[in-house]
Amino acid sequence: MTATVNADTGRQRLRTALFLAVAMATTVGSALAFQYLGGYIPCKLCLEQRTPYYVGVPLMLLAVLAPALHAPAWVSRGLLAIGGLLMLYGVYLGVYHSGVEWAWWPGPTDCTAAAGPVDTGGKGVLDALDEFVPPSCDKAALRILGLSLAGWNAIASFVLAVVAFRSAFARD
Repeated sequence: MTATVNADTGRQRLRTALFLAVAMATTVGSALAFQYLGGYIPCKLCLEQRTPYYVGVPLMLLAVLAPALHAPAWVSRGLLAIGGLLMLYGVYLGVYHSGVEWAWWPGPTDCTAAAGPVDTGGKGVLDALDEFVPPSCDKAALRILGLSLAGWNAIASFVLAVVAFRSAFARD
């Protein structure tokens, strides 16, 4: 009976890790779509908020592979817990950036666009600088239902952290 329960819990961890990998990839993919398809240039804090996802997706894929490689249960549990910690860091980054946008606290002084080179359109660089204004961390480029993308990231990160921790610390 215990072997059956442990196998079910192991399969549940595998499904959770797969869900988290897909959800994390979708979340960061949405940010990339807003940037490359929607034309929203990210600020420094926007780019930082992607880091937990860039690290989390491969970790969750490792958690999916762990049972196939006959790794002990603590390996997948540990990877899920690390994924939860990464998402908590994502919550912090999202709340911090939202607070900067709402002027609750100051943001970094060097917060401007970290995008590629500016297209001068055949003009000189100084003329192009007059027309191009990089985004600032304290201005939300887009609000959806009253929340900026940083606010939505904080919510998504929180939900993913809860899912990861529930699976990592579930009873066998």
